[in-house]
Amino acid sequence: MGLPLKARDVPGRAAAGAFILHSGLGKWKADRATAEGLHGMAANTYPFLAKLDPVTFAKVLAGAEIALGTALVAPVVPTALAGLGLSAFSGGLLGLYARTQGLREEGTIWPTQQGLPIAKDVWLLGIGLGFVVQGLGARRSRTSD
Repeated sequence: MGLPLKARDVPGRAAAGAFILHSGLGKWKADRATAEGLHGMAANTYPFLAKLDPVTFAKVLAGAEIALGTALVAPVVPTALAGLGLSAFSGGLLGLYARTQGLREEGTIWPTQQGLPIAKDVWLLGIGLGFVVQGLGARRSRTSD
């Protein structure tokens, strides 16, 4: 998980980081109706979230997205660590996709029109896992020298 940031890491980190950071900043200003919509969908999939107030949930989600987006675009955060955060976050979103009725075509993994915006998070998972694997490989090569 070492520094410095490699040039090959910049495109994926910048693209994913900027997108997630922008999403978080937008959610930070969410009105009650938007917060209730976000919370309702998440709580249906992850019942433990039902205990949270919708506005609080939206702020926590926004804060997590802002933190993750910042970690991805900040060159001081090791790529493997940023990738681990991205993998965990996108894994949670894909769990939402897998468990929410109407987001997938019946009996398949393929998205419906409603599921397409969440199904695309599989790319974020791929980017995140790539960063983690790359970091582990770099670490292994340093220790075998």
